[in-house]
Amino acid sequence: MNATTARDKDLGACRQRLQHGSRTFLAASYLLPRAVRDPACALYAFCRQADDEVDQQVDGHHPCAGGRPDASTLRSDDAVAALRRRLAAVYDGVPGPHSADRALAWVVRQFAIPAELPQALIEGFEWDAQGRRYETLADLQDYAARVAGSVGAMMSLLMGVRSASGLARACDLGVAMQLSNIARDVGEDARQGRLYLPLSWLREAGIDPDAWMAQPQHSPALGRVVQRLLDTAEALYRRVDAGIAELPASCRPGIHAARTLYAAIGHQVAIDGLNPLAGRASVPGTRKLGLLLQSVARAWLIGFDRQDQDTPALSATRFLVDAAAGSVAPALEPQGIDARIEWLYGLFDRLARMEVARSRGLSA
Repeated sequence: MNATTARDKDLGACRQRLQHGSRTFLAASYLLPRAVRDPACALYAFCRQADDEVDQQVDGHHPCAGGRPDASTLRSDDAVAALRRRLAAVYDGVPGPHSADRALAWVVRQFAIPAELPQALIEGFEWDAQGRRYETLADLQDYAARVAGSVGAMMSLLMGVRSASGLARACDLGVAMQLSNIARDVGEDARQGRLYLPLSWLREAGIDPDAWMAQPQHSPALGRVVQRLLDTAEALYRRVDAGIAELPASCRPGIHAARTLYAAIGHQVAIDGLNPLAGRASVPGTRKLGLLLQSVARAWLIGFDRQDQDTPALSATRFLVDAAAGSVAPALEPQGIDARIEWLYGLFDRLARMEVARSRGLSA
């Protein structure tokens, strides 16, 4: 098996993995050109696999702070250490047997991704395993920067954007997505012994975090805290457009779709009455397809907003921006008019197939 065939096989395995755990990203990725879509799938597959492996070792429960480490703590420590060894092997050019590792090794070499970015991601998973809670919004953003802002920065590099302004907005998008996920998953997290809402916000709303975790229940006060988190995410989504405008034209629809679909998760939480304990909010398939189609049209109209473009990176993501902006850009082959026409044809072909699937009653 030659190197190209082996890589294609690994990328196919990565796409298959995302079909069972990252459907929102997978839907948006269909709008990306293949030159970005394939490495993005490899990146997300590694992230998903890494997250799942640490979670499995915690056995669904986080240890309490302090005291003697229990068995789940030790197992999760081992899982994080194993991830760090795997990542080191990836950067040494000798990835392990996992298809996601081999695909990631190709991605980091092809796009000159500095090791600080995936290292930050693994640090975020370690915080998960430790069962950290976050006193303030700034503390929560530190966490979101690692588990999602790092991915935004890496995605920016895949698309050839290394400017500080473009990277700052890419990290904003990652953090906003994570905040949307946290708002949606309050109930599910509580059942697993996890709490990500800022503790100071809960206290300000009259909710004692420890008492609430002992008996999670919905209340108007909790709804206000969830809304506050969604408002914070929405403010970040609004300034992401300036970063999308810096992207190559062929990448704008896919990233705008990701922005729109993840924001829609928060909107669905609000539609469901700001009660994430009642069930996990899910954007209906038909609405998701409609949002994808709208994203294509709106992505072409996005223009630079000088104020948003010049807005500094969040304090939490500044180290990611500095690391990515300081990396040396790889030499990429310029795309001619034929390649751009081929991408545009492929885009409309994918949209047409998605519309046929919808008309047959299939989920987007």
